[in-house]
Amino acid sequence: MWTKLVPVTALIAAASLTSGTAYAAPTTPVGGEALGSRGLVAPAGVKKPPKSKATSYVIADADTGQVLAAKDAHGRYLPASTLKALTALTLIPKLDKDRKIRPSRNACNQEGSAVGLSVKATYKIDDLFKGLLMSSGNDAAMALAETNGGLDKTMSDMNAEAKRLQAFDTVARTPSGLDKPGQSSSAYDLALIARAGLANPDFKRYISTKTTKFPAPRGHYEISNHNKLLWRYNGMVGVKNGWTSKARASFVGAATRGGHTIVVSIMRHEGFFWDEVASLLDWGFSVRGKAAPVGQLVDPLPVAAPAPAASASPGTSVTPAPQPPLLDSAAGRQTDDTRMIGSLVIGGGLLFGLIWLAYGIHRRRTRSRL
Repeated sequence: MWTKLVPVTALIAAASLTSGTAYAAPTTPVGGEALGSRGLVAPAGVKKPPKSKATSYVIADADTGQVLAAKDAHGRYLPASTLKALTALTLIPKLDKDRKIRPSRNACNQEGSAVGLSVKATYKIDDLFKGLLMSSGNDAAMALAETNGGLDKTMSDMNAEAKRLQAFDTVARTPSGLDKPGQSSSAYDLALIARAGLANPDFKRYISTKTTKFPAPRGHYEISNHNKLLWRYNGMVGVKNGWTSKARASFVGAATRGGHTIVVSIMRHEGFFWDEVASLLDWGFSVRGKAAPVGQLVDPLPVAAPAPAASASPGTSVTPAPQPPLLDSAAGRQTDDTRMIGSLVIGGGLLFGLIWLAYGIHRRRTRSRL
């Protein structure tokens, strides 16, 4: 079973980001009205795109942002590991790539595809991004999320970044793309994310690396990029593929020829898709600049500057907030144990005082008799 959501024709009113910025979501399909269609949208006057078994796809010119053809561009589907492109795009600017960390046991024990992290080894953040984008490591995804301040913070950051990119079909619930209720993306959004990632030199370096040495508790071992088109397709840059039993196959990739870059994203494919993607890329290169676009990959929204911290102006007197009385304050911090101990101390002191008073009275009476 899988859930197909309607195209984006009415989205949430706004998305509040961690920076405090609210990005208003449109009430019409992002990138143009034609992209709201569930069927094939292709330009007139040129040959139609090759047939694909993908339920949804987008072919776009990454340089101009023009969408050359699409099928159910805004259909919302489970993204599987293609979501790792958003994880990387979100976290690369936040984490020092030279920082070294030792992953938690939780990170090392993530289900599904893994790069093979060990609690006995130390890794650079740079290594973890390679494990994330080359080997599709769910363990690397969790280790990066934990380094970023935890899973909840990372999910908030990823969803904020999606809204900034105007990828309004995308809802991230896991950093790895493992299926979780409420998680979704679209072929249009994957193309947006890929285009933004290509502008980041580190992101582009990770996705285009074919093989590399990866740290182990003792020495290193070699990992290979899961994107088979890096070896098969002339000019392939890379990006990300994914698969789960519920999502089926998904892919987003880019290739550059003659100084021009084409992006192809597909979702909900039932079988071997590499040759189909190659044909869609070929078609994109053949028609770019020759046909009217059917839509547009929109540009990211600007990042709002953080609000300046409040500070006292020169010559301004700052009055401290009133403090509660000492006894009230202390009582407010008491636990049941400290209250019991306090009662014993107070009660014991009172009893001792009464005994001492009785003794004093007895002594005075005795003296008066002498």
